[in-house]
Amino acid sequence: MPNPKRRHSKARRDRRRTHDALETMSSTNCANCGVAKLPHRVCPSCGHYRGKQAVRVAAN
Repeated sequence: MPNPKRRHSKARRDRRRTHDALETMSSTNCANCGVAKLPHRVCPSCGHYRGKQAVRVAAN
């Protein structure tokens, strides 16, 4: 397997890595209880999804 003849510069390395950063995840508020949750997922606080009770949540 061939090896590089010359060392790549730090600028070239960093340009390659410009797209590797993680993006912040978006969040929405639950329509039922108002707690922040991930979109298209059941609310972990109240268990509602799209206006209906999807999962029973244990009382704390």
